Amino acid sequence: MKPILLSIALASLLGTTAVAADAVKIGMITTLTGPAGYLGQDIRDGFKLAMDMDGGKLGGTPIELVVEDDGLKPGQGKQIAERMLGEEGIKLFTGIVFSNVAGATVPDIVDNDAIYVSPNAAPSNLAGKECNENYFVVSWQNDSLHESAGQNATNLGYKKAFLLAPNYQAGKDALTGFKRYFKGETAAEIYTKLDQTDFAAELAQVRAAKPDVVFQFHPGGLGITFLRQYEQAGLTKEIPMVVAEPSMDGVILQSVGKAALGLNVSSHWNHDFDNPANKAFVEAWEKAYNRPLTSYAEQGYEAALAYGAALKATGGSIEDLAAFRDAMRKADFQSTRGKFAFGKNQHPIQNWYALKVVEGADGKMDLKTVGELFKDHTDPYAADCKL
Repeated sequence: MKPILLSIALASLLGTTAVAADAVKIGMITTLTGPAGYLGQDIRDGFKLAMDMDGGKLGGTPIELVVEDDGLKPGQGKQIAERMLGEEGIKLFTGIVFSNVAGATVPDIVDNDAIYVSPNAAPSNLAGKECNENYFVVSWQNDSLHESAGQNATNLGYKKAFLLAPNYQAGKDALTGFKRYFKGETAAEIYTKLDQTDFAAELAQVRAAKPDVVFQFHPGGLGITFLRQYEQAGLTKEIPMVVAEPSMDGVILQSVGKAALGLNVSSHWNHDFDNPANKAFVEAWEKAYNRPLTSYAEQGYEAALAYGAALKATGGSIEDLAAFRDAMRKADFQSTRGKFAFGKNQHPIQNWYALKVVEGADGKMDLKTVGELFKDHTDPYAADCKL
């Protein structure tokens, strides 16, 4: 598979597309095809948007972005990383969407004196005892993402929850995180398949259990399918649902429409955040791309900003990795979320918010921020990291 080259030269103002000799290569391994393909596309385009807004650079340094599709296959992601490290000499990486791909790929990258900045997947094992000085996360740690949903369900007064998630590392982290902050009873927890298209059996179990609320984690196309079948089964009017942001992003919302009305969502970011950095990002996205804005795009954009801040501090040099890491840790960029910092395990310390699906004046469904769930929240594994 040939890489997609998104290369912008220092001399672009002169009309040439040649890559400047001093351009820094960044390898992006992400999922671009299949039902989850839009997740990687949004990460890619969010990252590229930050480059475009900096004149084809990051932190004043010309960038050559090398993008390849992992196809949601761990082995394929690992092979791409090995080729980028060995044949292309790439030292900066990003892009992985799914934790099973990250688990097979990230260790090779960071163990070979290269930097990896995650715009999404952040499995628990890489946040604690297996943390690495070359590994940074700008999104969230997997558990934290769903801890916010557990707190949201608790705040809303639910007492009995039915839990569902795909059977892979992020799914396991999701249910662990939710239960950590949900103070009620767990009616049942079910692990679905990562490529599942029929949830009839699981929905029958939900109906039989008669819970107060359903918590489910199904990102991308899985989330669209689950929500549509939940509505078709007549459960939308019977049992409310609480989810974290991957189960209700802008694409899912557009696809399922009024089936999502009233859904309670938790997130670290939303398009309606009232700060200059976010307003600039939202405006630029809407101008550049004719499609819904998702947190995946925001996370890709922030990964680019994090790299840009470090490149600016080091004058575009990545030769001294210790100096580059020190610059990365400072997170010296204006985040679309407002306050942002890296914790001791180089995962975010950030606020979490309650959102709700509402009907806008135009009749379209929208995600509205309605409250704060956590302030300066970190993940539970940071204490085990020895960095």
